[in-house]
Amino acid sequence: MGSPELYQPSPVRGTDDTEEPMSSTHTRRGLTVAALSTALVTSLAATAVAQDEKVELTMLADNTEGTMAWTEALVAAYEEQNPNVSISVEWRPGGGDGDNIVKTRLATGEMADIFRYNSGSLFQALNPTETLVDLSGEAFMENVSDAFLPSVTAGDGVYGVPLGTAMGGGILYNKAIYEELGLEVPTTWEEFAANNEAIKEAGIAPVAASFADTWTSQLFVLSDFYNVLAADPEWAEKFTANQAKYATDPAALKGFQYTQQGFDDGWWQEDFDVTTYGEAVGLLAEGEVAHYPMLTFALGEISNVYPEAVDDIGFFAQPGTAEANGATIWMTDGTYIPNTSENIDAAKDFLAYIASVEATEVMSGAQSPAGPYLIDGASLPEDAMPALFDLQAYIDAGNAAPALEFLSPIKGPQLEHILVEVGSGLRSAEDGAALYDQDVVKQAQQLGLEGWDE
Repeated sequence: MGSPELYQPSPVRGTDDTEEPMSSTHTRRGLTVAALSTALVTSLAATAVAQDEKVELTMLADNTEGTMAWTEALVAAYEEQNPNVSISVEWRPGGGDGDNIVKTRLATGEMADIFRYNSGSLFQALNPTETLVDLSGEAFMENVSDAFLPSVTAGDGVYGVPLGTAMGGGILYNKAIYEELGLEVPTTWEEFAANNEAIKEAGIAPVAASFADTWTSQLFVLSDFYNVLAADPEWAEKFTANQAKYATDPAALKGFQYTQQGFDDGWWQEDFDVTTYGEAVGLLAEGEVAHYPMLTFALGEISNVYPEAVDDIGFFAQPGTAEANGATIWMTDGTYIPNTSENIDAAKDFLAYIASVEATEVMSGAQSPAGPYLIDGASLPEDAMPALFDLQAYIDAGNAAPALEFLSPIKGPQLEHILVEVGSGLRSAEDGAALYDQDVVKQAQQLGLEGWDE
């Protein structure tokens, strides 16, 4: 993408619409002067809007703590720079209830001027080419990271900007153990396996497994998707069209084989089958295991429960081949404009602000980031957890790709249970992959996808 530019407020058209804004107007929850100081640039505020006509925008966002803090900070900063614009925010629940609200509002033409919602497969379910405003021709989209764009793309259009931070799927590792044993961060699976053998010889469990929480069994498969795409950039499309299978594609099968290898080669700690996610995080933080395949949101748990260990935890992408090594990214939600909005120009201007480096600084002041921003040129605050800088380096270098769930609507419900069996020596990698290929069929048929007819 092009070089990032700071947001420059532009004149926005007023509206003759006198409809009252949505209820549940946003509150100002303890925003400090320091948190907003970066954004409230006098020169920008002075040139914000030449017109006196008031513009009232509405926004719908989920009521998670992080989203609320970020949204309130951004709205406050933007309104300061644009005194003729007011933004009223309505909060919705998350999960299925929130999904239903978004879909109903879109279907009835009663959606807010701006709304925050999932990127990836759930975004595709909104029928974006028919319901949303295409942003692909807007200059501010040049600031959005290339890694994010596929997750908000439909047809020839691009429909959203990121509001939040990314998460990386890969390997959290104990840097103190690496330093003690003289190990280097691996870029190939062979190097990773060699490190694990050296760690095992030192009397330390190489890899934490936490199969009591079955969802954690999936990381060697899900985090390997960058490597799958490196082997076949069209794999997600082929998978969605029933033209690619885990069991028959050597690159896709590797994640299952890696999971089996963890058990076969004795990488897991004792009692891995009854270890919980929280316990595994503790084992890593306390140096009782060297690695934990996990999403970087676990860093928040470490920061809260084991703050003394924060500086000792790093991150690296799941190793693949020497030719291709990069991070699989779980994208943040997108921010969208419905095509029923009567204030499209004004809404675009607010999205331009969200897509600026300046906005990411405001967000950092309101809530400590849980991952890198997906805005080109954005930086993590100096006091961010060191492992986040490790992940940021992959994104900055262009060595990052979305997880499969952001490129395909298909994910069978039994994957975590299948991988517990594979990782416990109860089923081979090949059998597990074949079983998962069967698992996704029913879902694909329910979605009405082409190529999945019986």
